[in-house]
Amino acid sequence: MENDVVTSAPVVSLANVEQAARNLKGVIYKTLLQQNLGLSQAYGATIYLKREDLQVVRSYKIRGAYNKISTLTQEQGAQDVVCASAGNHAQGVAYACQLLGLKGYIFMPANTPAQKVNKVRLFGKDKVEVMLTGNTFDDTFKAAKAFCDERGSTFVHPFDDLAIVEGQATVGLEILKAAPVSIDYCFMPIGGGGLASGVGSVFRQLSPHTKLIGVQPLGAPSMQRSIQNGQRQALDQIESFVDGAAVKCPGELTFELCRQLLDDVVLVPEGQVCEDLLKMYNEEGIVLEPAGTLSISALHQYADEIKGKNVVCVVSGSNNDITRMEDIKERAMQHQGLKHYFMVTFNQRPGALRSFVNKVLHPDDDIIHFQYIKKNNKEKGPVFIGIEVKRPHEIQGIQQRMLAEGFAYEYLNGKPDFLSLLV
Repeated sequence: MENDVVTSAPVVSLANVEQAARNLKGVIYKTLLQQNLGLSQAYGATIYLKREDLQVVRSYKIRGAYNKISTLTQEQGAQDVVCASAGNHAQGVAYACQLLGLKGYIFMPANTPAQKVNKVRLFGKDKVEVMLTGNTFDDTFKAAKAFCDERGSTFVHPFDDLAIVEGQATVGLEILKAAPVSIDYCFMPIGGGGLASGVGSVFRQLSPHTKLIGVQPLGAPSMQRSIQNGQRQALDQIESFVDGAAVKCPGELTFELCRQLLDDVVLVPEGQVCEDLLKMYNEEGIVLEPAGTLSISALHQYADEIKGKNVVCVVSGSNNDITRMEDIKERAMQHQGLKHYFMVTFNQRPGALRSFVNKVLHPDDDIIHFQYIKKNNKEKGPVFIGIEVKRPHEIQGIQQRMLAEGFAYEYLNGKPDFLSLLV
């Protein structure tokens, strides 16, 4: 997508948001605004979670999708709709189609996990047809648009549409109606920016003193980078791990709204997201997806500012695949400094491994991965080693002792593409 400069954006009117809330009555849950005692104690603040993970499709996406599609049925007599999505938006559109009796064509990447495809079919029943095509989301999006244009169908964009934004804005209405106190800070995840645009618009009109903080994963900073540079820009590459917020380019509408409305957009490392996701599960019994954890993970960066304040974190969804948990745990432990990976040069002589274990490692250190193939006619050979330590600072001593004992090494943490081939 080409760079462009957006000069203005439509105002998200409260009247339209109130109408969206009426459209959604009986369709969505008015999810809890729930004070979290653990987070409140940890940060010395009063922290509320807006629990969109408890929504009927386990994310807020149904709000915008239903509001958009219901508007089409009222005004345009639409016969069918098309969308492209790898997850939550697809489920929202499918459920809206089933409720409104419209045919929906849901384009998803060919490598989408079966669990997500099955959920779309569950919510859409006989009203949706899932089209698995393309190796990347960009390929899928192009295929969906071409199909839509050929049929003359209506395309339901995941974020860059005023009716979508107005539907997501009902989250903000519910927060302010349910809040027992004045809200000082509101943290919201950002992928394409539909949720932050909608919630931000409501807060700016009804609670203008509230500081509005958007949150993106460090590996997919499209909105943050665009606002920083003063124009909407597409990133060449992104880290797709936080898949619900991994968007290469913000929308035209949502970029301008977020640029005008937000006080800050912060970036959170994926490892921090994994650490907080596991903590919320283990300590609070709350199951979240990575994108749903972003607003909680941003609290670390605002720890000093939010002391004594009233804070809302929008928890956006819980569509997490259980098969990802090992990867989530792995990333969390690397972020905490407890797991470390090295390519170490060993002398090909008897006793080299014994020397490494006895002279480099401490008794509490654990070798969690070891890969070595002896090569004939070679004096030295590379060994891939994973080490788990009890305390983060201990890795410095291991590195010093490796050099002292003549073990040259390359440190591999921070090289996820390379590690993914080995771990």
